[in-house]
Amino acid sequence: RTMPLTRRTGQIPEATWTLGLREMTEPWKGALGCLGVAVFFAMTIGIISWQALEQPPEEWVLRGRSGGVLWERRRGALLLRALPAGRTVAVVAVGGVPAAEPPPPRDRCWHDGGTFCYAWEEDAELQLSLQSPPAPGTECYGVRWTPLRPDVVLKDCFSMANISWYGGASVRAQRWPLNSAESLVQPFVSGDFSRNPTGYGPVLERYFLGSTGVTVTVTPDVPLLLSLESDRHFCLETPSGRAAVPLSYLLCLSPDVTTAHQHVGSQLAGQVRALPDPSLLGSPIWQYHGPAGSAARIKRGLRSMAKRLKRHHLQEGVLALGEDSTAILAAMDDVPLEQRRRQDSSHAWDASLIAPLQLSITLSPYSSISSLLFLRSLRDGQAQSYWLSLQPRSGGCSIPLLTTWKGQLCARLNVTSEVALSWYLARARRLQQALGATYMVFEGAEGNAFLEQAVPPAPELAGDRYTAELATALATLGNGMVISAGARSSHLPLFVQMSPLRSDWSHAGLKGVIPSVLHYSLLGYNFFIPDAVGGSLAGDGPRDPELYVRWLQMVTFLPVMAFSTPPWLCCDAWVLNLTRQCIQRHQDFVVPLLIKYSEEWLRLGYPIFRPAWWLSPTDPAAFTIEDEFLIGDEVLVAPITEKGQMWRDIYLPGAGYMWMDTNTAHVFDGGTVLRNYSASLAEVPVFVK
Repeated sequence: RTMPLTRRTGQIPEATWTLGLREMTEPWKGALGCLGVAVFFAMTIGIISWQALEQPPEEWVLRGRSGGVLWERRRGALLLRALPAGRTVAVVAVGGVPAAEPPPPRDRCWHDGGTFCYAWEEDAELQLSLQSPPAPGTECYGVRWTPLRPDVVLKDCFSMANISWYGGASVRAQRWPLNSAESLVQPFVSGDFSRNPTGYGPVLERYFLGSTGVTVTVTPDVPLLLSLESDRHFCLETPSGRAAVPLSYLLCLSPDVTTAHQHVGSQLAGQVRALPDPSLLGSPIWQYHGPAGSAARIKRGLRSMAKRLKRHHLQEGVLALGEDSTAILAAMDDVPLEQRRRQDSSHAWDASLIAPLQLSITLSPYSSISSLLFLRSLRDGQAQSYWLSLQPRSGGCSIPLLTTWKGQLCARLNVTSEVALSWYLARARRLQQALGATYMVFEGAEGNAFLEQAVPPAPELAGDRYTAELATALATLGNGMVISAGARSSHLPLFVQMSPLRSDWSHAGLKGVIPSVLHYSLLGYNFFIPDAVGGSLAGDGPRDPELYVRWLQMVTFLPVMAFSTPPWLCCDAWVLNLTRQCIQRHQDFVVPLLIKYSEEWLRLGYPIFRPAWWLSPTDPAAFTIEDEFLIGDEVLVAPITEKGQMWRDIYLPGAGYMWMDTNTAHVFDGGTVLRNYSASLAEVPVFVK
């Protein structure tokens, strides 16, 4: 037998190997390809599985003593979590950058335990940092987004799931909390509901308060957009097309919602605050809607109204002239002195003719383009100094920025000009003295005339700076001034006029009063003048005496009682008598409380009108109560806001406290709910602690 030739192990002749591979290529080619694909997928699945198993869905990125910030991969969100309980108090969905795991932290933040950075190389940078706490027990974290391209829109959305939010902007049908409000994305600037019903209202601050004890305070002086999506989230956003405009805000965490506002929100106005004239608190305001058209007719109408009020034993308070009537009297003041001397002196106005009633007049920073004031400024070449103007791109003369005000084409006062402000304030003082007016109301302070026309404003007029500058100037006229808007001005000695409401039972009418009261007071605007009893905007139905009575009962416990329709024109004689009783109760019971808690506001910045959760900061039942309010810590007011209702449920806050009904002297435990509590048309439930 012939034995096979022996070969050395591991050596394969080249020709044999090549031939074998060639022979294998055809039958095994597909099998080898499938094997390669299988190996690739196995490796991919292994990597994904490793990431899913080894990489946690949440990762701490910044940690302090009381809490910290985590990154949640699944939603691409920042989580603010309280320690040691591990309770999530805020969820911030990140927009404008890929909602995926960010790259590793940048080197410049890697060794800093108080700062953590993310960088999306083509989109934006995120920096989180521990900030100095405003008070013991509260911890703050700075959040700053910086876009890396002009077209990047930075957008952070704060979830409303399991959290109630307060503050921010007023809306047309005010809600408390703002979770049920709805608003498309738009500039975070105060506005006039009569001109833009879907816009934001006249009082706002860059401050949001959550029921979990978290606050969001947005950095001032940067362009900001806000949107509200009912029961889902509210979003902070920067406009696109501006290079390197950051989105920056401060997140603070406190043990509960009351502590959060005491430590953070109460400091919005700073440490120096001033009170407006307290004598207005006890003075009902009677709006004049009598004869107009000439100064003589207005004067006769004022005297007639004063006599009517005296006849009904309502002789104390303020007669309020609107802007049109004030303008007619102001035109008389502009007449040259010699011409006035030749006029019949019997037509001269004497404020003593309406005594003891006082007079208030109304002005605005607008001037009709057909007025002598505006035409004179054009003639003298002073339009740019006196009115907001557009600067031409290629040189030449500036052009006044025209806008509409009460149906007329107008120019608006340039509050950045010392010449314009000095002239305007001097004219207001002169008019006040000539007419013997105790108070002056300034309408039209809200809004940004440039943004309304899609024109970029100058830096000194960005956002709500117009409102803030005008408010600062008006405060120099004294503490008897009333302004129609508030933004960064709650520390000034000014009253704020609330927006007109519809004469109905909706949130655009009576139901919106208490949410507005709580909103204004939370933001530091405690000295407001609510809309007139019964509402000043016509409702869909006929005049409703029941609505008038319930409205009257509510404003009895607010800073000032204002009337557009006097009770003798609205209702039966018993309502006139009830009006006298309510005014007396306001003066004897409410005003002393307001004076007492205004001193606390001066010292601590706490709101005078407080929500139910102020005394029950951990009770979820208190977070959504929008038809009750506290005056300080000691009086609870629970009016009727439903038509035809003679009872209501009343939440008594503060477990461990006792509350006494001022109508019946019955005493109840705090932290409980009184079901179907009686409240006839002649009474309003009021409890003292």
